Order: sequence, then C-alpha cells, then structure tokens
Amino acid sequence: MSSSFLSRRIKRTSDLLKVGASDQVSEYEERFQSLKGLHDRLLSDFIVSDFSFQGAYGTAEELFGSSRVRFAGVDGTMYSRPLFDLMIFFGGAYAATGTIEFRKDLKPVVKYDSKLLKEGAGVSSVVPIYINEVPDVDQTFFDLEEPGELSVSRPLVDATIINNATIANWIMTFAEYYLAYKLIVDPDKNIRILLMDRALSAERASLLYDTSKRELWKAKGSLIGYKVDDVSIDVNDLAYGRYCIRNQALGLPPARADYLRYAIVYLVEERGPLSLSEICEALGIKDDRRVKRVERYVKASLKEGYFEEKSSKYSISPRYVDTWERLKKLVTVLGDRFFYEGKGGEASTNRMKIMKDGKEHWLTTLDIAFLTLFCLYMIVEECWKRKILFIGLTKDTAARDFKRQLIPILQNQGILRGTLTAEEFE
Repeated sequence: MSSSFLSRRIKRTSDLLKVGASDQVSEYEERFQSLKGLHDRLLSDFIVSDFSFQGAYGTAEELFGSSRVRFAGVDGTMYSRPLFDLMIFFGGAYAATGTIEFRKDLKPVVKYDSKLLKEGAGVSSVVPIYINEVPDVDQTFFDLEEPGELSVSRPLVDATIINNATIANWIMTFAEYYLAYKLIVDPDKNIRILLMDRALSAERASLLYDTSKRELWKAKGSLIGYKVDDVSIDVNDLAYGRYCIRNQALGLPPARADYLRYAIVYLVEERGPLSLSEICEALGIKDDRRVKRVERYVKASLKEGYFEEKSSKYSISPRYVDTWERLKKLVTVLGDRFFYEGKGGEASTNRMKIMKDGKEHWLTTLDIAFLTLFCLYMIVEECWKRKILFIGLTKDTAARDFKRQLIPILQNQGILRGTLTAEEFE
C-alpha cells in the first residue's frame, strides 16, 4: 500500500530534523575539541588557585569572627505562556546553601547541604493576566503612549504582547532579591556569604533607570496612595527611596550629580536643623557654583515638603522622618503577599493585585522595579550591619563579551601569557 500524503510529509520533516540535528552535534564536537586544546593556553590563566590559604583564613576570622561560615547562592527561573485569552507568568528563586571552612595551611573546604531538595529555600509566584490587560501592567508597553492617553499610532496585536511581555522576568528578579533578603535576616540560617546571579552595580543602575520617569509613577503605578501603617505612600517617598543607600563611613550617597539632592535630605534628617552654610560645610562644598546648586535643592525640598524652615534653619518634615522604615515594610508586606501563602495582608486571588481606596489595582512592573530596588538596598544595609559578604556572579552564556572584548583587550595589552590567532577564536 502506498504511503499517504500526510505520512510522507511527516517522514520528510523527520529526515530534515535528523540531518539538521546530526550536523549541529558534529559541529559541537569539533568546537569542544578545539576548546579543550585552549584550556592550558588560555582558560587556565583565568582560574585563581594559588591564593594564600593563611590570608584567606585570617580574613575570614576578621570579617566573620569564625573560620567556618554558612553561605547561600540564589538563582531564579521564569516561565510565560499564553493559554486561551490569558497569559500565565511564573517567576521564582531558589537557594543552594552550605558551609565553607577556611583552613590555615590547606584549601578551604566547601560542603553543600545534603537535604537541599527537602530543606532548601525557595519562593515563587504565578500570575494569570488577560492578554488585553498585559500592556496596562507591563512597562515595556508604557512608552507607546503618553500618561493618561491612548495611542492609536502603534496598535498592539496579541503576538506582539506575548513576545515582548517582561512580567515573568520582573517577578523572577524580585523573587531573587526577596529570597536573598529573607535568608540573611533569618537568625537560624546564619548566612555570612551571599552569592547572587547578578552584576550588582549594573543591576542598581538598571533599576534606577527603570524607575526614572516620574510622570509614570502615578499614571502607571499603584504604589502611590497605598497605605503602610495608615500613611499613604506618595511621590516624595518613592523619590526618597530611590537613592537611599546610606553609609557615612563610606561617604554614601556622595554629594554630587543626581545623588546631591538626596545627600542633602539624608544629612538634614540625621543632623538637622541645619542652615544652608552648615549643610555646605558638612558636605564639603565650597565652590560658589556648587553652593548655589545646594541652595536650589534646599529650596526645592522645602517647596515639596521634605523640609520645614525655622530661623533660617532647615529640618526634616515629621511626615518623612520614618520614610525608609515605611518603604522597608512596604517591601516585606508585598513580598510576603507575592511569595508566601496567606501572608501580606489582603486575601486576593491574584498576587499582583492590591487593595487601595477600597478597590483592586494591578501592581505594574514599574511598581515591582521600585520594590526590587528598595529590596537591593535592604540587602546591602543588612550586609553592612551583619558583616555579610555580598557577591554578584554573572555568566556570559554566548561568550560574546568574553570573546569580542575581554580577550582582545588582554591580548593587546600583553597580559595574556600565550598568543592566540583569530582562527582559533572562531
């Protein structure tokens, strides 16, 4: 009996898949053999294995007060998929934990907890959203229209929404930071080394950018007006929290650029009441141009309500004395709501909805960006307080930056021991 048209098509598709897969596997094997040859000539130079065991032991004793410390490594996962008229967004984070024992004359010993699957820490959340509502929640689409206006110039079709939605990524990002925070504040965990799959400095810069458009805070966010301890979050609270990484010993925030405005606010909060000259003296500002800038910021802070003025001296408004504590509680309340069953106050079926003024409102990815930024600051604050070593690790899966930038720069500067040809790189 001759084969049917359908069976012939299936066989052809199968043959094409088999041939294509075979070619890919063969190419991979060739690349892998080449890479093995480059290990001794290149990659081994990047692996540091000859550090001072005594130095590491002494540093651990000085920083942690012990040569045996607990560590946690946090990584995330995400998933999104259309289901009929819905988009299902999943985001979560999980931690591997263990112990590092530093020794005076031998390599440190790393032991992972054996009951990781049973006792390992993790948080996750799944959020269903109608596809037509995704542009109202995902800030990826906010630039397509002005606040309060509907754009008809760039209509969104379902495929565009599905392919560009970032909600799952934002849930995962917040989950990673929130899990890390919960781990380091748990006295039973006693985490002293925290590892995250993030470039921390770049992450902070990215979060500052994602929360930089003030005109969207109220028009496209739901945090403004949300009550914490019967006090509504306002624009000043969010602006205050964006730069609230404070450490006098390290001179943070620095009295320059965008940080200057909030360095003044934090200074007056800590030392006030202060006159304009006292503010400039405390910040080490003597140049006339910079003094005028400080005066302009002080007047703006007075107008916006951060400051109160009496006898030419400025003090922090009572409304904003406990802003940072209120923002930290905001993060924990909404974080528990996202990731812990039965916690976080209201019992809505959707974890991305909050009650405000008696009505349900979507938390947008802009709101999650704020929560994530504040959570990062909370982690840094706790690490300073508890002497926790906070390390960001990143990987370049495609090796583009490694191959196109790092290696050529090192080679041009004569830092690499061996020489590699362009053909070997390819």
